Order: sequence, then C-alpha cells, then structure tokens
Amino acid sequence: MFSVGSLVILGLLGLAALYWYALPLAALKPLKNLPEATGPPATRFAVLLPAHDEAAVIAQTVERLRALRYPADLYHIFVVADHCSDDTAALARQAGAIVHERNERPRSGKGAALTWLLERVLQDQSIQAVAVFDADTRVDADFLRIMDAHMRRGVPVVQGEHIIRNPQAGWFPRLTWAMFLVDNHYQNRGRVNLGFSAKHMGDSICFRADVLRAMGWGEGLTEDYQLRQRLLLQGIRILYDPRARGYGEAAPTWAAAQKQRARWISGARQAGRQFAPQLIRQGIRQKHWGMLEGGIQAYMPSYSTLTLMALILLGAQLITYRLWGIPSPALLFAWAGLGAFLFLYPFWGLAARRAPWRAYVAMLSGMVFILWRTWLAIRVRVQRRAMGWIRTAHGNSSS
Repeated sequence: MFSVGSLVILGLLGLAALYWYALPLAALKPLKNLPEATGPPATRFAVLLPAHDEAAVIAQTVERLRALRYPADLYHIFVVADHCSDDTAALARQAGAIVHERNERPRSGKGAALTWLLERVLQDQSIQAVAVFDADTRVDADFLRIMDAHMRRGVPVVQGEHIIRNPQAGWFPRLTWAMFLVDNHYQNRGRVNLGFSAKHMGDSICFRADVLRAMGWGEGLTEDYQLRQRLLLQGIRILYDPRARGYGEAAPTWAAAQKQRARWISGARQAGRQFAPQLIRQGIRQKHWGMLEGGIQAYMPSYSTLTLMALILLGAQLITYRLWGIPSPALLFAWAGLGAFLFLYPFWGLAARRAPWRAYVAMLSGMVFILWRTWLAIRVRVQRRAMGWIRTAHGNSSS
C-alpha cells in the first residue's frame, strides 16, 4: 500500500516536472520571425516611467532614454512623480521628461500610478505605442528601433529581456541576476516557442497603444501578472524579443526582498483565483493553448515548491527504505531521478545562456531561496490579513 501511494505521488509530481521541463526543451529552438529593425522608424512612442522618490536615479534614466537611437520627434518620455517627497519631479523635468505629479488619493503602488498616467497620456491619439520602464532601468540604445519593427507588423505586446545589473550588491541581487538569466530563457523564450504567452516582467515591455486604451494597466499587488491574464482572455499573447534589453536593479537586502516576494506571492494567488477558471474554460472552448496554459499555471506548484516537495519526499523514501525495505529499489531510484532532474533544472538554463561561472556559484545557494520562498508562500496562505503595496528598496534609490 505504501509503494502504491508513493507511486501515485511520484506520478503527480512527475507531471508537474514535465510541465517545467517542457520550457527548456522548447527554448532549445531559436526564436523565429523576429523582424529586423530596417527602414525608417515610423511608430510614435510614449515612454512611461513610474517614480516615487527616485531623485537619486531619475535624471540619469531620462538622459539615457533621450539618447536612444530613435528619432527624437517620434517619442516622448513621461514621468509620473507619484506622491514624491523629494526632487524627483524637478530633476526629471530638467533632464527633458514631461512630468505629471500625482498627489491625489492614497499611494497604492506602481499599477495605480501607471493607470493614472495612461489616462492622461493616451488622450493624445497620435501615440501609437507605449513602452514602460522602471525609474532605474538602463535601456539599450536600439530598444525602440526593435519595438518599432514589431509594432509596424501589428504585434500587440512585446516583452524585452530584463537583466539584473547590480549582482555585485549582495547575495540576493546575485542570485536574482542568475535566476533572471534562466527565466528569460525558459519562461519567455520557451513559452513563446510553445505558442504560449511570455511573462509580463513589469519592465522593458512595449504595448500597442490601442491595447492599453482598451484594457488599461490595472492595479493590485501584482498588476503585471493580472494584465498578462487579462490579455490572454482577449486572446493576446505576449511576444518575447531578447534583442531589446533593459537593465534594472534587484532589491539589495534580505528584508526588502522578503517584503517584495510576499507581496508578489499574495498578488499572484489572488489573480489566479480570479482569472484561472475562466482562462481554462475559455481556452478549452476556443482551443487556445496560450489561454489554457495561463490558467493551468495558476494551479501548478512553483518550481521552488515542487523541488522542495520532491526532496522532502525523497528523504522520507530513504528513511522508510532503511527501516522497512520499502519502497522498492526501482521506485527509490525513480524518486532520486526526479530530485536530481529538478536540482539540475536551473543549471541547464545557465549553460544554455553561456553564463559566467559566478552565476553557477550564485545558483548553488538556490536551495536557501527555495526554503525561504516556500516558507513565504505558506505564511501568505495561512495569514488572513490583507496585504497592501509595500515599498521595495533598490541599490541606487530608495524605492
């Protein structure tokens, strides 16, 4: 009876592992049909920067954006200075941005600030596309040229490659940098090659303006995750183009990272409950794989949770085998194989990205992250109080 139960649990975890392994297998293929940035640019962009007390970085970000290799008359930079108590607005104006100062209503986070800004910016019907960056993002010079090529082909949403630029700031930024290398390869490239939707990473992303005029940005603890779900309900997949790069900062401290992750887990859980059933029903009815995957994903254990479950259960199998000789050696070997494959999962992604050795060293500390993230997920599930937006500190700024 014990062996039968062990086999059933192994099968369920194995199915979840197959889902996660479908992504790196699909990522082995090169991305197809990415347009070349040739010909004269034609798309008129609004570049949006939400900013809350970003005086330390906002001027440099605006200046870099103004230096993009794109005609100056075809894009404008808009900053929403959201309940700022410093010189963010003045410094952004001096650097050449069009600044909107938001002081009405209580501050509730990036989503509310972007929604408020879009209501004002998109009144200009000449704007054809919207690019969104964080206030500390450093953007490759050809970002808008690449997005222009997509917009001219009618692509509704394109996610660029978001890279962590402060791995030297500490253990957590270093691990986040390594994880983003894998995420961009697996969860963006792999998903797109399977016909799914890439992740909405909240930064370095571009929308056709009519999409945001119809749908808005949205609010909530994880408005980027919710917007991806809402896009899927409209049959819109997010494309991924790794040639368009933005470099942002990870939270430098354990305390800031903990608050950020707890907020994200809580928000993703709320969005999953809200959208997943409809996505699954509609995906089945319309035979839309992107919708179906978006709904199923909400019920899947995360890679962190799945790995921890597999390793704990493997340990239990080893103990019972030593004590009572069960399960069978073959089943025990299968459990060990599952644990090994899950452990190696991120390292194959680093190898595919030809990551430097320090990324592998950072990823070796991933088990600490897995334990920590799973503990956060459990805590978020058992606590009953509502979680609001929590400000996250960055290395060069205070937001």
